[in-house]
Amino acid sequence: MASAVDASGNPIPSSSVLMASSKHIGIRCHSENLDFLKCKKKDPNPEKCLDKGRDVTRCVLGLLKDLHQKCTKEMDDYVGCMYYHTNEFDLCRKEQQAFEKKCSLE
Repeated sequence: MASAVDASGNPIPSSSVLMASSKHIGIRCHSENLDFLKCKKKDPNPEKCLDKGRDVTRCVLGLLKDLHQKCTKEMDDYVGCMYYHTNEFDLCRKEQQAFEKKCSLE
């Protein structure tokens, strides 16, 4: 896995990218995720919460693009490690530390 974005600069939300970015997603997209979960709890009909789901997706994709622009090398190194080690955080602590130092949690 060479990069977390495609040739046009759009994020590729693979499992490794999402796992590596999970702390950032949890912080930055908290309100969108919470609104989506509240909607799902209120009405289990999938159609009723499509707009909330789109908000979550938009937030995550925007975040991934921002992270990749701000700390390209660190993110690519961490994502590559996660990909290689099948998303095992414990085997990528060095890359995680460098990524979180460069792209601090907000």
